[in-house]
Amino acid sequence: MLKGIRCESAKCPMERQWRSNPPGMHSWRRGKGSNYLVRLREKQKVKRYYGVLEKQFKLYFEAASKLPGNTGVELLTLLERRLDNVVWKLAFSQSRRTARQAVVHGHITVNGRKVDRPSFRIRNGDVIGTHSCERSRKYVQRLMGDSPPPVQEWLERDITKLEGRVIALPTREHVQIPVEEQLIVEMCSR
Repeated sequence: MLKGIRCESAKCPMERQWRSNPPGMHSWRRGKGSNYLVRLREKQKVKRYYGVLEKQFKLYFEAASKLPGNTGVELLTLLERRLDNVVWKLAFSQSRRTARQAVVHGHITVNGRKVDRPSFRIRNGDVIGTHSCERSRKYVQRLMGDSPPPVQEWLERDITKLEGRVIALPTREHVQIPVEEQLIVEMCSR
């Protein structure tokens, strides 16, 4: 990154001491957020992490509340089972956005059938692969990169075939987001 001459002095805006404060004239007045704000931020964090809008998130929460067990854990596992998330976890793409784009453009198949919905819910034993055409295979190979990272225990990947298999359903330990799901349940069950 190229810096100007001003950055060689003490007036450098990139390295000032007060950069840890939020922007604005009265940033020091901002106190701890309310209970509502804390719960809303947790919900927004999960929504942005998985790329889900409010209406979809509400449907996921309703489905999770009907399942037996802890609603927060069930919500996170339902979100973890989305096809775009599984494609990203299999390292067929470099980010969730590119995984979503690969699914929408028809490059991904589930059990040999083309699926173009990123919200498709993966089940135990499903086989996720690339479309049989050469264009799709090259696209996914380009997205994977040279050395893809290892996959989680609930997934199995074959790099030569560009194929992955769901061995077991994900649990709370497989969700790597630093989030408190109980706050989300409290927010959504109002």
